[in-house]
Amino acid sequence: MNLCDIETIRAVLGRHGFHFSKSLGQNFLTDASVPRRIAEQSGAAETGCVVEVGPGMGCLTDELCRRAARVVAVELDRALLPVLAETLSEHNNYEIVQGDVLALDLAALCREKFGEERAVACANLPYYITTPAITALLESRAFTRITVMVQREVAQRICAQPGTAAYSAFTIYVQYHAAAKILFDVPADCFVPRPKVDSAVLQLTPLEQPAVQTKDEKLFFALVRAAFNMRRKTLVNALGPVLGSEMDKEAIAGLVCSVGLDARVRGERLSLMDFARLADAAADRLKGV
Repeated sequence: MNLCDIETIRAVLGRHGFHFSKSLGQNFLTDASVPRRIAEQSGAAETGCVVEVGPGMGCLTDELCRRAARVVAVELDRALLPVLAETLSEHNNYEIVQGDVLALDLAALCREKFGEERAVACANLPYYITTPAITALLESRAFTRITVMVQREVAQRICAQPGTAAYSAFTIYVQYHAAAKILFDVPADCFVPRPKVDSAVLQLTPLEQPAVQTKDEKLFFALVRAAFNMRRKTLVNALGPVLGSEMDKEAIAGLVCSVGLDARVRGERLSLMDFARLADAAADRLKGV
């Protein structure tokens, strides 16, 4: 069964009375090369254990089952369960877990299904859960590799460099926890219903240790969020809501300059290392060191 053939998609979904849910961001692939390439580059064959988020009607699940020893797919929409039972009927190495990936303990799920074996994760993420889903996958610390299809602008934002328009607080969050790269683009006409924007396949390789070391991780991310919440303002002005109760503007300017930054710089120009140095200096200053 060609699960990316438009007539097959319509026939299978029709047999089960399935209707696309706009609220769930459901778009099914019609280019068979896309799930094949994702599966090939996901690490499924090497690790043998895969968690897939949002299998849809199973085109990527099918490719993963051909490579991995065991695939656990998490699907929120109950209406897709009988569809998946049909489309994956030739495989016996998969399991569907009905539920919300944002509500699951992914580390516990992996321990339950795979024991001590490390796993990889794959997903085709709708826009509305992209940020929380990637956050959940990274914070679980359960995966050696995470391969996700997202809107292309989101992938570009995650891989962005300092000083670019796409650079954001989420860029820093992801790059703090993982090495990120775009594997390939997926045009909008590869889906049904056709979305308004193109997608890209993004791969994250979680790091054993954070990309930068900092004395106070909570403060580090508080400074990052503050800098990007007011990205049109100078860093000195943007840090006021976080440091203003302990330091006046002149003291904050001195802090910024003490780590080799210009007092007029904007937060969007700082690298992860710049933010780490700033957070460490702020932590020392707040402790009276």
